[in-house]
Amino acid sequence: MERNEHGRYAALELSIGARLRARRRQLGLSQSDLAEKLGVSFQQVQKYERGANRIAASTLAVAADALSTTVAWLVCEDGAGRDEDDELFRALARPGAIEMLRAFNAVDDARARHALLTLAKEMAHLQS
Repeated sequence: MERNEHGRYAALELSIGARLRARRRQLGLSQSDLAEKLGVSFQQVQKYERGANRIAASTLAVAADALSTTVAWLVCEDGAGRDEDDELFRALARPGAIEMLRAFNAVDDARARHALLTLAKEMAHLQS
């Protein structure tokens, strides 16, 4: 396998892991819940979600069922924009991201949401 092919597959593992984590969290499942459904340890689920371990095709099929989605969606072969989706799912996989989004969406006042967004952008700018 050529070096850049390995990189492409490593990126795929990261993408699959990010999608697993985002969908699991969207459904309110813990890593232990998903591990039980997959017949693996929660540590193995952590490794899948980080892209550290490859997920077998059979396990991927079970995961798709457990997460009420498709294998095609988990591997980003459902026709959606892959690069944009990968970036989004990596962002959603960060600890606190989904909670932040839910809290943001719970704010009814448009001006308050704009203020939160401005604050977040400013904080990100200060770190770069």
